[in-house]
Amino acid sequence: MAAERIGPQEAHKDMQSKDALLVCAYDEPEKFEKNHLEGAMSLAEFESRADALEKDREVIFYCA
Repeated sequence: MAAERIGPQEAHKDMQSKDALLVCAYDEPEKFEKNHLEGAMSLAEFESRADALEKDREVIFYCA
C-alpha cells in the first residue's frame, strides 16, 4: 500500500480523535527534541514499539 499524503488539518483532526499515531520521522534525538509536535513519538520509539501497536491504526509520519 502506497503512502497517502494528507494536509495538516486532516492530521490534526485524526490526532484529536485518537484515530492516528503521530511520528516525527527524524533519526537523531536532537532533531526530534527540536522539531517534534505535541503528542508525537520519535521514530526510534515507534520502531521499538511497532510490534505492540494496533495494526489498524493510522500512522502519520512527518518531518519539519
